[in-house]
Amino acid sequence: MLRHVTDLKGSVAYAPQAIVSKTIVEKPAGTMTVFAFDAGQNLSEHTAPFDAVVEVLEGQAELLIGDDEVVASAGSLVVMPANVPHAVFAKERFKMLLTMIKG
Repeated sequence: MLRHVTDLKGSVAYAPQAIVSKTIVEKPAGTMTVFAFDAGQNLSEHTAPFDAVVEVLEGQAELLIGDDEVVASAGSLVVMPANVPHAVFAKERFKMLLTMIKG
């Protein structure tokens, strides 16, 4: 676990046809994980028992949250409520910080 991260975008590198992740905080109250998605990659629809916050660090992401499709670009912050099905699609390479809030 890192104690200090000064460059979130630089903490994970893109990999061909893959999703790369690095957990930077893991506590009982929640986690923070940086992801790098290559174009065409996705996290299939799933639910989480906790609220999740996505901050797009680079590029653009498509998120499906319940029945809503959200396009988020670098600098955007999206809240995905607990127990609502959601999915993440990479039409282009992008990086995001995912914060899971337990409680």
